[in-house]
Amino acid sequence: MTTAERRRLPVRRALRALSSVMIVVGAILLIDAGATLLWQEPVSAVYAHFEQNALSGHLRKLERAPLAPAEQRALAKIPDPARRLAFRARAMKRGLGEGDAMGRIQIPRIGLSTVFVQGTNTGDLSKGPGHYPATPLPGEHGTVAIAGHRTTYGAPFRHVDDLRPGDKIDLRMPYGLFTYRVERTKIVPPTDLSVVDRVDHDRLVLSACHPLYSAAQRIIVFARLEAAEAR
Repeated sequence: MTTAERRRLPVRRALRALSSVMIVVGAILLIDAGATLLWQEPVSAVYAHFEQNALSGHLRKLERAPLAPAEQRALAKIPDPARRLAFRARAMKRGLGEGDAMGRIQIPRIGLSTVFVQGTNTGDLSKGPGHYPATPLPGEHGTVAIAGHRTTYGAPFRHVDDLRPGDKIDLRMPYGLFTYRVERTKIVPPTDLSVVDRVDHDRLVLSACHPLYSAAQRIIVFARLEAAEAR
């Protein structure tokens, strides 16, 4: 081996090492892209999994926590079951902070059972579906609105486009079980706020980006309240 060849040897080794690293990185990126297309973005899915475990623990504590004595006395004076649920909803709302666990949303059609939180900013939705704070809680009159991701952070609403009229959606709150039935879906621009307007019946709307991998539009699922039961 000549002197010139010996001098070029470290350069060749460095280039081979760099090529190997680039091949590995490329493979990882391809795997990530493929997983996102077929399933969901895997890194944020792991993050959401740990967040959901923590939220489940917080929700169990909420379910076991008693009302304050003053609230218990006030509740005892309300005979009407619907008004009692509304009272419990207002009591819970007063103690909610952004990102706090609120309840569990269950949609059998798409195999969903996940904790949803208060708030719809980036941090809130990285934990799970988020309740729009400006809308009522289940048990109060009006339109309850919940948003969720379709491709990242566990992709809880990935398959909401599979929902059909009559499909059941349960919201399990610490104070009650609320059952809704899907009526229809609609594609709207992101600026259409009329979907959360109050109508002549209590309802739930689910909101998610549409189509997949795009935020150009929103898919909205409208569901009517069918039953409410105190817990």
